[in-house]
Amino acid sequence: MSASCSPSCGCASAETSATAVTDLVVARINGVALHSADQMLSVDELRQRAYTELLRQAAQSRGLLAADDVAGTDGIASEAASSAIEQLLEQSLQIPEPSDEACRRHHVAHAASYRVGERANVRHILFAVTPGVDVKALRLRAESALLDVRSHDGQADPFADAARQLSNCPSGQEGGSLGWLTAQDCAPEFAREIFGHAEVGVLPRLVHSRFGLHVVEVLEREAGEDPPFETVRGAVAMALRQQSYVTALRQFLSLLAGQAHVEGIDLDGADTPLVQ
Repeated sequence: MSASCSPSCGCASAETSATAVTDLVVARINGVALHSADQMLSVDELRQRAYTELLRQAAQSRGLLAADDVAGTDGIASEAASSAIEQLLEQSLQIPEPSDEACRRHHVAHAASYRVGERANVRHILFAVTPGVDVKALRLRAESALLDVRSHDGQADPFADAARQLSNCPSGQEGGSLGWLTAQDCAPEFAREIFGHAEVGVLPRLVHSRFGLHVVEVLEREAGEDPPFETVRGAVAMALRQQSYVTALRQFLSLLAGQAHVEGIDLDGADTPLVQ
């Protein structure tokens, strides 16, 4: 990883919450408040609390948690509640063991995910999403920069100049250079856009990550090798089990939400932050 790389460049792991916030209406699950009246929460944080409260109440109804366990308005479950929720999920979620055939199909369809030794020499221009930022205006600036570096007028290195002027990453002082990266060096959503592809040059799209919007140029690639199925079967099976867990958890939470009286938050069709 380049020495100029920073946690905000997309080459590290930290989550950025959605910037939208709720009104001052108190959200409740079966009458239990998820926050105090003066708290301003992001939509993602509010949904996280709602799903946790659904599970806490379900654990109580199953006799896994004492009836006198009281939910706070700070979003932090008690140690007993956390333990009871784990027990509830163990009892309620049926996770099938993937068959050898399913593992082989998944491996063929996602071979790039298990490639070893793949590297890319990358530089970027980061438009960071920070609290209070106007995301629409930020996107317009990022799109304008992408257009400029893809249709430059012949100047020596328009990408490096734009990175120095616009990038919110310290790498901007080095023309945006992140150096040679592997998928393990990057946040997963950033890596998915870079690795497993043949593109070289400025990518024709903005790359979205938990850190913001990136204009990305791939300068060089080293393809790496695809290991045989037998050497990665364990990793493939783990990936399929995780997919099954995510699906089962979402279905279970949807069932609980359908049976609950939900106020102040829309849980229909929402991805659950519990499994992101």
